[in-house]
Amino acid sequence: MDTFTLNNGVVIPALGLGVFQTPPDETTAAVTAALQAGYRHIDTAAAYANERGVGDAIASSGLDRSEVFIETKIWISDYGYDETLHSFTKSASKLGVEQLDLLILHQALPSKFEQTIGAYRALEQLLADGKVRAIGVSNFMVDHLTHLLDATSVVPTVNQIEVHPYFQQREVQAFGTEHGILTQAWSPIGGITSYRDAARRSFDEPVILGIGHRYGKSAAQVMLRWHIQQGRQVIPKSTKPERIAENLDVFDFALTDDELAQIDALETGVRGGPEPEAVTLETFGREIPEA
Repeated sequence: MDTFTLNNGVVIPALGLGVFQTPPDETTAAVTAALQAGYRHIDTAAAYANERGVGDAIASSGLDRSEVFIETKIWISDYGYDETLHSFTKSASKLGVEQLDLLILHQALPSKFEQTIGAYRALEQLLADGKVRAIGVSNFMVDHLTHLLDATSVVPTVNQIEVHPYFQQREVQAFGTEHGILTQAWSPIGGITSYRDAARRSFDEPVILGIGHRYGKSAAQVMLRWHIQQGRQVIPKSTKPERIAENLDVFDFALTDDELAQIDALETGVRGGPEPEAVTLETFGREIPEA
């Protein structure tokens, strides 16, 4: 497994398992399959309602706690300094651990950015107290990152954003690179594209399939390799053991510069997830249950 080193020296696997929209009753089996296949990074979130399933799989895996990199996210309903400190307690309890490897803010809250700042300052405190090893953000655009850096002391280690061949957010990536913030790609193989435009799916893209044919690799494997070679950490999701194993099998080949450029050229500029500026408590707020 290749790795990336975060800006605070913490090492993160280059590829992990995401569990977005994985039902709670399927999460334990999916994470168990991933750990058996060789995954050592699991990405979850308080808003996914499946942290407990992730924790159960890790606890029963037989792996030492230090062998599994656990990442989760604070939801906007728990923003604010004290609220975020309590949200950490809820998540850690559900996951069954005392320390998290990476804790990030799930979204910017543009209409109440002071609450976002308060939440991040709580992450800074958790980091100082040794309760988390690294902190970061998700779905932050350049203006959000700029304001955050001006108001806080610790540069985020990661910014987890939607990145796939059809939507690459190069400006956000470039800002992250300039400031030492690793881009984590969610929906890295473009699964979200099938929800909005079923007529064009990255899995069926001729360019990607053609490259895969040359290497004996699937479209998903080609896309994951594209990310990793360009310095992005990836968290593909699946509940199928064979797909979970396939997604990990991307470290035995390398794309050429021309092939990377061909995939770069597939950019459409169409976002699959919600517009960051549209995220408000009124539209996206939800209660995160106690542990």
